[in-house]
Amino acid sequence: MTAKPTGLFINTLSMFSATLKNIRHGKLDHRFGLPILVVATLMAPVGAYSGKFIPKVYVLWVFVAFLIYSGTMMIFFRPKEREGKGNHIVEGSLIGGIAGFLGGLLGVGGGGIISPALILLGYEPKKVASTTALIVFFSSLSGFLTYWKLGTLDWELLLWVSLPAIAGGWLGTHLMHFKMSSAQVKKVIGVIMYVIALKTLLVALGL
Repeated sequence: MTAKPTGLFINTLSMFSATLKNIRHGKLDHRFGLPILVVATLMAPVGAYSGKFIPKVYVLWVFVAFLIYSGTMMIFFRPKEREGKGNHIVEGSLIGGIAGFLGGLLGVGGGGIISPALILLGYEPKKVASTTALIVFFSSLSGFLTYWKLGTLDWELLLWVSLPAIAGGWLGTHLMHFKMSSAQVKKVIGVIMYVIALKTLLVALGL
């Protein structure tokens, strides 16, 4: 029972570190991510509580299929790029709601849904990654606090994972902004989707 809150805790710290670096270098578009952030944060506790009633194995299989599809599209295809012009509140809120709910239900930060969905809709990969870091920080924190309230935490384990989580978030963000092109970022996210899909598949199979 400690795996989910630990995963959310790692996401919280690593994305907090990444977001601080994004803000420091002026890489974060607050207006773009706000609708997604608000709804994802509100829906994460709903997903965490729903875990008591929803057979998660079916959700896991759907999630695996989505991740494989998204990873394939990002590695082998090039979605038509679209700038964030106009009002995308409804679009962002829908993505944020689904991501927040599934993130809380499955014990993940929701980035596996937000990033591919936005990139497939044509948003610039680095902008998506920076926005996702902010959103996943808040949605993960919200889900983690729910598990804290339920009393299912291993504080010794959380202490051990703290420093690697913070360092990983900082390093990944630095490499993305200063060492990689947008096309490379998109492909890396695609590979990450495959890795998450494999991990989720093993969980669904009970391995």
